[in-house]
Amino acid sequence: MSENATRLTDAARAVAANAHAPYSRFGVGAAVLLYDGTIVTGCNFENASYGLTLCAETIALGSVNSLGKLSQVREIAVIGGSIAAGRISGTMIVTPCGRCRQVILEAAQLSHCNVPIHCASAEGAEVVTHHIADLLPFAFGPDNL
Repeated sequence: MSENATRLTDAARAVAANAHAPYSRFGVGAAVLLYDGTIVTGCNFENASYGLTLCAETIALGSVNSLGKLSQVREIAVIGGSIAAGRISGTMIVTPCGRCRQVILEAAQLSHCNVPIHCASAEGAEVVTHHIADLLPFAFGPDNL
């Protein structure tokens, strides 16, 4: 695993501990690496009105946007797992949902980068790297407008 993938998955794992997931009991953390070396994180934030739930990736990318750096997204990591006894655990590799893939695509096209997404389990035993173009083939985004 690359040094960036390790740094990002570690950051995503750390922030996942802050997930507000009282309904699913499934915590997700995301970490975004910018070209200047900054890492911006986010975790999922559930709501009793389930449709208002915010994913970790969208929170992290929203924070990147609030910094004015959406066009500087270089790499992303996502981890997730069950919340029990105050910690995130599990061996399932987590990938971004469809909505998050579309949000990542927007940042990728603005960054002119086929953003790699390091997808990992909470335990971190295995990390699989995909690129946004592979996770969202035939996508429609800013480049199509």
